[in-house]
Amino acid sequence: MNILLFGTGGTPNSTPPPNSSVAGIARLAELGLDCMEMEFVRGVHMNQDTALQVAATAKRLNIRLTAHAPYFINLHSADLEKIEGSKYHIIQTARIAVPCGVESIVFHAGSYEGDSPENAYPVVKKNLAEVLARLKKEGITIRIRPEVLGKSAQFGTIDEVLRLSSELEGVLPTIDFAHWHARTGKYNTYKEFAEILEQIDKKLGRSALDNMHMHISGIKYGAKGELKHLNFEESDFNYKELVKVLKDYRVKGFAICESPSLEEDAQRLKDTYNEL
Repeated sequence: MNILLFGTGGTPNSTPPPNSSVAGIARLAELGLDCMEMEFVRGVHMNQDTALQVAATAKRLNIRLTAHAPYFINLHSADLEKIEGSKYHIIQTARIAVPCGVESIVFHAGSYEGDSPENAYPVVKKNLAEVLARLKKEGITIRIRPEVLGKSAQFGTIDEVLRLSSELEGVLPTIDFAHWHARTGKYNTYKEFAEILEQIDKKLGRSALDNMHMHISGIKYGAKGELKHLNFEESDFNYKELVKVLKDYRVKGFAICESPSLEEDAQRLKDTYNEL
């Protein structure tokens, strides 16, 4: 990855009907944005022919792609069927993501379910390792990215996703800065954003900063963390300082906007970055 790319989590709101992935890619190119996270969050409902159309369109228009696996994943469930289903959802996402030309897959690892974070970690690691082994057996090569999550009851602190990334080959983090701000009530200044990047560099090396996947949005939060995403102008999230840190630290990869006003806030991020 040679630059920092800016795009949307899903197709832009202004995508003309029918609102398909192919149409969304074309709309992103019209808007002058760079990338899209394909949202399989409600399940994988795409066939091989469509996937190949997505890949061809993205290549022609120079739009880079990542993907988000279904929300209903929990690698730390007490229900063994839920665990197996969760593995299946990640694998199914990978199977369709590769022909789409997707570069990596984001997923939510699950929740603590009343267990301690210390007890939850080896369970999540074991189950994720089994997913990676299955993908390798099928000949599927794609990065898998556990996301930093916004609620205190969820598995997905920065320490947890960095530890998984350091201990499992083929894993890198998804850093959701708004989630971490909501979860901690902090990490909303230049210095604090820089601390996150330095933590990544220390744990995973400079190569991780050259291949980042980030979620950025405004956010509403309470005592237990994230409540909902907001537009930047409706939130206290300090996106301008974050963008400055990303430029100062020469971060490369994908900056995916998840604000409700997807393309407007994505363009705001890109414009702010280019003006620095």
